[in-house]
Amino acid sequence: MLPRVGVLREGGPVETPVLLGRSRAMLEVLEEAHYAAPTESKVLITGESGVGKEVLAHVIHQRSPRARRPMITINCAGVPETLLESELFGHTRGSFTDAHRDKRGLLELADGGTVLLDEVGEMSMRMQSMLLRFLENGEIQRIGSEGHRISADVRVIAATNRDLFERTREKEFREDLYYRLNVVHLVMPPLRARQDDIRLLFEHFLRVLGEQYKLPICQLADDAVEHLEAYHWPGNIRELKNIAERVAVRYAGQQLTARELPRNITTRNAPAHGANGNGSAPAVPPLADVLYDRMTRNGESFWTVVFAPFMSRDLTRETVRAVVRRGLECTKGNYRLMAPLFNFPATDYKRFLNFLQKHDCHVPFQHFRLIARPGARPERGEGAATPGAKVG
Repeated sequence: MLPRVGVLREGGPVETPVLLGRSRAMLEVLEEAHYAAPTESKVLITGESGVGKEVLAHVIHQRSPRARRPMITINCAGVPETLLESELFGHTRGSFTDAHRDKRGLLELADGGTVLLDEVGEMSMRMQSMLLRFLENGEIQRIGSEGHRISADVRVIAATNRDLFERTREKEFREDLYYRLNVVHLVMPPLRARQDDIRLLFEHFLRVLGEQYKLPICQLADDAVEHLEAYHWPGNIRELKNIAERVAVRYAGQQLTARELPRNITTRNAPAHGANGNGSAPAVPPLADVLYDRMTRNGESFWTVVFAPFMSRDLTRETVRAVVRRGLECTKGNYRLMAPLFNFPATDYKRFLNFLQKHDCHVPFQHFRLIARPGARPERGEGAATPGAKVG
């Protein structure tokens, strides 16, 4: 079995991945990783942003026969397509403007080791085809190289917060590439599904951050733990670490009670124990419901609750769609009425629709109109948004 296993990296110049966890959800993932690590099998790691997919990939690499060779990570969403090809496959001198010398690509540099393709679901169809060709024959052709190919022995681990199978059905991801990558599929659970790990992780972060900043280490009181465990953690481990850093710096050496925690942790969540009257923790609602309640009950804006995390890749497209569906149910299919519902000004209406359509988060309204008035035809009034229509 892998050693106890959270989600951070720490250490000196060469960071050592550490996974902390004792929850059943986490232990199941670790068991599968234990069997996959010593093999040459390709691994697909999925899960929400901030759950630790990259760290899990590093753990698999370190426990593989390739551990002495490099592991290279590239964020496919953070590199424009025109540069991604060069980054992965390299280029020859003069092959394009500013190509002043030959450059080895990351796949070539990782020969004998591992490459992590983070956010692989963001690759264009053209890049997907090139990656598929490499996976099939292990050959690399640098940009501008005519006929000359280089072989590279690389283990590929892919990570994404997207549902790749759904994207294959939408013709946005190649089905043959999906099955090439999806040999061993590991799903990193969100932090809200790892309630037993929250105290362990938070205390670990407090200790590491105290040592890093040379500050006295905070102690965590039980009432603070109750609120931390009741919170839904839309930002997952990343959000947990940010909060731990905030309190570790501000309340160095103190005992942390609920009073020292950020207000959003303590005011939107009842403590977990006894919440349903029988001493057990309440069921955790879907993330979309949590976000919807933050807007409709707590008065927060769509731009803060949904837009900003989505643009930071902390929310998936599917979650945004689910929030929009909740809104359409409430407004009976009227997109315009979602402005006051989601607490953004009416002048942002077109911006709201443009965002949904640009990022494929738009949900057709007709179904909700029919539910509201059985047998009635959907109206094409001022408040209706036509799916697929361009909004200026």
